[in-house]
Amino acid sequence: MSRVAYLHCPTGISGDMCLGAIISLGVPEAYLIDKLNGLGIEREYKLWAELVLRHGQQATLAHVDLLHEHHHHHHHQHSHSHGRHLPEIEQMILQAGLPPRAENWSLQVFRQLAIAEGAVHGIVPEKVHFHEVGAVDAIVDIVGTCLGLDWLDVASNPQGLPLLYCSPLPTGGGTVKAAHGKMTVPVPAVLKLWSMRGCPVYSNGIEKELVTPTGAAIATTLATDFGEPPPMKITKVGLGTGSMNLPIPNILQLWLGESSENSPTTSNLETISVLETQIDDLSPQAIGYVLEALLATGALDVFTQSIGMKKSRPGILLTVICHPQDMAKCETILFQETTTLGIRRSTQQRAILQREIQVVETEYGSIRVKVAWQEQGQGKLIMNVQPEYEDCAELARQHSLPWQEMHRLALHCWYLQQN
Repeated sequence: MSRVAYLHCPTGISGDMCLGAIISLGVPEAYLIDKLNGLGIEREYKLWAELVLRHGQQATLAHVDLLHEHHHHHHHQHSHSHGRHLPEIEQMILQAGLPPRAENWSLQVFRQLAIAEGAVHGIVPEKVHFHEVGAVDAIVDIVGTCLGLDWLDVASNPQGLPLLYCSPLPTGGGTVKAAHGKMTVPVPAVLKLWSMRGCPVYSNGIEKELVTPTGAAIATTLATDFGEPPPMKITKVGLGTGSMNLPIPNILQLWLGESSENSPTTSNLETISVLETQIDDLSPQAIGYVLEALLATGALDVFTQSIGMKKSRPGILLTVICHPQDMAKCETILFQETTTLGIRRSTQQRAILQREIQVVETEYGSIRVKVAWQEQGQGKLIMNVQPEYEDCAELARQHSLPWQEMHRLALHCWYLQQN
């Protein structure tokens, strides 16, 4: 069983709502404060939470109160509260002695946020300036949320991110006051984060800022996937709220549970998109071209099968397997390069082995080897070892040796390196 989490966001998501939901699930405030103080900001803020009612429902509101008396402490170089840049925040996180997963997740969320803000202003992520209020607030919200997910023992997916899923997000509307005057909602950074991730959105008719840049950065960086909740047995629900009162209860729900697939390898399941179309009037050369173009754009696999079609025409069935975020690109190539008028799409789950590339040194040169394994208890059970075709071919050509010989040699050297 893997512990999995689902963010249900009927009124959107913000950093303080995430933190409220985390505290609501039982992550001790004292633990969060203790770990956050490793960032060297203990004089700049006070974190506390209270239970409040939203339309008669109780939820946790997390407060990050900014303290200003730290201006007198000149010996603490990070105390200038006039904003921080990404490299400085990354340094703070790296030096804070956080649990490894919380550190990694926090760094990734901040980087996404800086990439999005940078794209909006036309500057590199490193130059993005997190304003005074924003900086400490965002640090506490983001690092606190990552600490919480780690403390709650949410499993990791094969990419090392939490096994966290998120509902589609409401767009909100209206305007908000910002450093540069009024901005329309969703604000540019939020739109950028959504488009970077291909995030599903909808309007619930509420004209307010429902998704903040911090909330969007947390969801789009950490969520394994957006959409319906995964199959899970819910064990606990955290309820976090923000400072606004809305026409419907302003509550972010964080469901915590066990994924209900009983196999030990649940964390090695990933969602993939499968596209297929049949073609009966295209030159074989064009098909070769399409296959190459699809693989170049990031398709995981492409294959063809011979089929008989209407009017007794021989044809081929072309199938593309890709990550959901690459589906649109693959469809564009299919429409552009083939005569097809329609493409079927389905979403499937595939179980994958963990894999990594190792390099072996042979007397003829180095060859990359793909090693696949399955977690087993504390150790790894190696299931498959495959030298890279291209590397073997390259060396075989250079040294006028049979490809098979080079392939065998690579395996032999790999086994010797293991002992």
